[in-house]
Amino acid sequence: MCVPTRRWWNLCLLLCLLAPSGARAEEYLDELIARSRELRLYERQEWHRLMHYRGNLVSPGVHSLADAPRFFLAPDGKTNPQNELEATLASFFSDVQETPEVQNPQCAFIARYTWLDRQLDFDSRRMPRQLCKRFNEWREALNPQGITLVFPAAYLNNPSSMFGHTLLRIDARDQDEKTRLLAYAINYAANTDEKNGVAFAINAIIGVYPGMFSIMPYYLKVREYNDLENRDIWEYELNLTPEQINLLLMHAWELGPIYFNYYFVDENCSYFLLELLEVARPDLDLTRGFRWWAIPSDTVRAVVKQKGLLKSAVYRPSNATVISHRLGFMNPDERTLVKDMSRGLILTGDPGFAALPEAARARVLEVSYDYLNYLRASGHSPVEEPEALARTLLLERSRLDVEASDPPVPVPEVRPDQGHGTSRVGLGGGRRDGANFVELSGRIAYNDLMDPEGGYVRGAQIEFLDFAVRDYGNGIGTRLENLKLVNIISITPRNEFFRPLSWNIDVGWARRRIADGSEPLVFGVRGGPGFAWTVPDSLRSNTMVYAFLDSTAQIDNSLRNGYALGAGPNLGVLTDFSARWRAEAYISGQRFFAGDTDTAWTAGLRQRYTLATNWALRFDLSHEHQENQSWNTVLLSLHHYF
Repeated sequence: MCVPTRRWWNLCLLLCLLAPSGARAEEYLDELIARSRELRLYERQEWHRLMHYRGNLVSPGVHSLADAPRFFLAPDGKTNPQNELEATLASFFSDVQETPEVQNPQCAFIARYTWLDRQLDFDSRRMPRQLCKRFNEWREALNPQGITLVFPAAYLNNPSSMFGHTLLRIDARDQDEKTRLLAYAINYAANTDEKNGVAFAINAIIGVYPGMFSIMPYYLKVREYNDLENRDIWEYELNLTPEQINLLLMHAWELGPIYFNYYFVDENCSYFLLELLEVARPDLDLTRGFRWWAIPSDTVRAVVKQKGLLKSAVYRPSNATVISHRLGFMNPDERTLVKDMSRGLILTGDPGFAALPEAARARVLEVSYDYLNYLRASGHSPVEEPEALARTLLLERSRLDVEASDPPVPVPEVRPDQGHGTSRVGLGGGRRDGANFVELSGRIAYNDLMDPEGGYVRGAQIEFLDFAVRDYGNGIGTRLENLKLVNIISITPRNEFFRPLSWNIDVGWARRRIADGSEPLVFGVRGGPGFAWTVPDSLRSNTMVYAFLDSTAQIDNSLRNGYALGAGPNLGVLTDFSARWRAEAYISGQRFFAGDTDTAWTAGLRQRYTLATNWALRFDLSHEHQENQSWNTVLLSLHHYF
């Protein structure tokens, strides 16, 4: 059987595209291919980045992360850089005329064309250059002057944004900081209408959804993050030349109709934005460290570490953050006025409101208006006609010739890129139930409640593949103490203005003492809803109290009937004595009512002292009770983040 050669594929493609001038075009194509082989362009890093090639894990060679067949012009272009480059050169001789539905290959793959033109210096007399009207109009509408990497903070109530998100904003020439909302943004996300968070998480992990790039108005994303999800945003302005910006936009254009299989852990929004930046600046090496997983805060950290790439960083607080900040300047009576006025329960003629100084009335009106808009955006409008109430508040505010003069929301001392590393390893020693032990612990990602908080969301814990191995010496010996596949805790304090639901889930293996005194490693799922508050009831308190109602399901052959089902409370207090010193006191219990029945409970005290950004000392003390037996555990450990 004859196997078609590269030459055969190129010739077939050319004959399909060309008519009378085919011989001359074929001659020039031969010259271009010969020159590309001489320069070994198919081995160049720039070509591999334009095609999103990645080295194979086991076998030699590469494969492209792009999964849309239309992205490749050679039959084996997904795995053969040379064939794809030569087929691309052949396609550039096409005389297909551009329409609203069809593009000439020079325009559909304009970044490839531009790069190959720089390397081979195309002769426009022998290969006519296309006008690419659609691309030029699109680029002119964007009017690009700069690129900004945008990082909205983590949002635990949306699985797709659990670690945060990244996108690129295209800053136009005629915009400033006050009009940046009018810019456009390049976003990469899973293309799905899935509303079920669990289904999305599972499908995104195994790559069911197509991931696609899109260009959208930046204000839509800000509204989604700031208004609907109450997420603070960090904007990192990048130092790119006009030529680099142009190449980035060219590649974004040719990726418009292309899909990649979306993987939540690695091939996600943050990873592919790094690849876009590498296309724009080939000297960057951003993706090398994200072969297995790409956490948005880590990718931002990788960008900022590149010498000369960061121009400036801007903090954009969410509406909820701004409202909370301004409420902090009010006394209880003024806060009550805001709550009632934003719900239409009282009018501006209220005696309590009228008795306030003008500056205080201005603040109450402004915060009432902002809080009303917050309720509207979150779908909890308190009145039938919120637009009319909002208009009334604005009119009343316009009658006051005074500034509320509240200071702006302070910029956090630690940016997301300046926080601790998301992976962790710990080494410590302690004593449990009369036996001394040495412990080695670790975590793939990302942050827990006792980690240094700077750069992370307060009260948010997300851990993947957290484990602890202990060596008890000549007694028990060495054993795996626990292995958590995923552990998520969202502690979000409630008050009279914001009433979020806290929740937690823990999935993995842990030791459980059973009736015969042994302690098998048992698989379990535990979690449930809860509430949290600050103590005292202040928007700026350093102390949080939480209460969960947890349910537990355990499965193991060592358990009576092979399983155990239970439920019970999980209570705790989390407080910061200083920026470095945090403590948590907790007590939790489970009444196992089915399967292996028992009443188990644990009480303890955890403390963390931050030594440096990526170093912390921990002290854990706990008392446990299972199967009518009780014991104490004490552990002192040193943790390093990277």
